[in-house]
Amino acid sequence: MSILVCGALAYDTLFNFEDRFDNHILPDQLHKISTTFKVPTMRREFGGPAGNIAYSLCLLGEKPLVMGAVGEDFEPYRQHLKRAGVDDRFIRTIRGQYTSQCFGIADKDGNQLMAFHPGSMDHATVNHIADVPEPVQVAIVSPGGHAAFLQHTRELHEAGIPFIFDPGQELPLLSRDELNEIVELATYVAINDYESELMRERAGLPVEVLKDKVKALIVTRGSKGAEIYVDDTIHLIPRVQMPIKPVDPMGCGDAFRAGLLYGIKHGYDWKITGRLANVLGAIKVTSHGPQNHFFDWDKLKSLYMQAYGDPWPL
Repeated sequence: MSILVCGALAYDTLFNFEDRFDNHILPDQLHKISTTFKVPTMRREFGGPAGNIAYSLCLLGEKPLVMGAVGEDFEPYRQHLKRAGVDDRFIRTIRGQYTSQCFGIADKDGNQLMAFHPGSMDHATVNHIADVPEPVQVAIVSPGGHAAFLQHTRELHEAGIPFIFDPGQELPLLSRDELNEIVELATYVAINDYESELMRERAGLPVEVLKDKVKALIVTRGSKGAEIYVDDTIHLIPRVQMPIKPVDPMGCGDAFRAGLLYGIKHGYDWKITGRLANVLGAIKVTSHGPQNHFFDWDKLKSLYMQAYGDPWPL
């Protein structure tokens, strides 16, 4: 049975500016700003939550089915995913569109200026859950366009497929009624600590209420690890201390979600599932970009045992 990953696929183009933005922007002239930043380094990464999650699932030995909409420029990314082991039958190409693009410039202080072009993502409703012929054991709906987000959560519920609601950066675009509706349909919710505050503020769903509406609520808390709420139990999952210095947090949450999906599919208990997810996120943070990390099962076992002091349980 398959793992289905719904969401955006995107190109991330990232620039480094070796000075400070505030040395080149006049605060009293922001109403007519016109400036250029010379950026000596540039890298282009394969990204988007659906692609990032699927990539880590492939490293775990899965062949996830990805559902998303892309543009005519997607072919290099498609070949990358196919080499990794992704089932790309439902990655639809939208003629006349670019694949979603994110452009970012970071200065020497870590400040960022970002631009995002949704492109093909706005057409992701061309995909329907009913189009998938084989059984799906578990799915995730990650950010990939407002209309598609609503459509796919409703269709998964109608099909009786358990799924993770992963709102991410899509959360501020969802209304109070939409958030409450999706939570009622979802089997699991995965959010970070900032998103948990947004859920409380925008939807009237603090953690104490949200946890009782789903089978499991997963809240990641950065360097503090993660919490998994199941019934009246809170599983506290400590962070993983890596022997290598962290390099880039981009995509760590998506690697974490790949661990969740793998654990759910294989019936692991929540403590083991959370630990596995944390290890995946920790491995990712030691590499630039969301899809350049690598691990095998021997490395995974070793890091798990170092982090948690327990024998490998799987």
